[in-house]
Amino acid sequence: MAFQIVINLIIAFMWMFLSETYTGTSFFLGFVLGLILLLLLDRFVPGRFYLHRVIKIIQLILLFIRELITSTLDIAKLVYKPNLNVEPGIFSYPLEVSSDWEITLLSNLISLTPGTLTVAVSLDNKEIFIHAMHIDDTEDSIHSIKNTFERAIMEVTR
Repeated sequence: MAFQIVINLIIAFMWMFLSETYTGTSFFLGFVLGLILLLLLDRFVPGRFYLHRVIKIIQLILLFIRELITSTLDIAKLVYKPNLNVEPGIFSYPLEVSSDWEITLLSNLISLTPGTLTVAVSLDNKEIFIHAMHIDDTEDSIHSIKNTFERAIMEVTR
């Protein structure tokens, strides 16, 4: 991926220098031409096309923003009810992600989402312990995290 980005930047700078227009527009045009060239020469460039991973990263960021907004609204509804009827608890979440970087990213995304907090990671890195402010069903919570954050992280890193 880094090799493809460097090649794309070199193509963009070469386009800018060869066209003798040193503007941002010329650089952008060279960058787009580099993207097209890399896409056409995909079989000769090692690795997967890097724009695919960039799109997945943007999707992960948008997913986090969506989850942040929805969980903030859910917690606000719980807190401002006249009768505070919450069932806090800690549950064990089995991990599919394996690397330390993936586990750290998942733990941070869970902790940054209002109403949940990553308490600990097991010694064998097979599960994390999550405290939730309101748990209706632990299986539903596990299923929700697996289908959102963990799946998106695996799409970015693999």
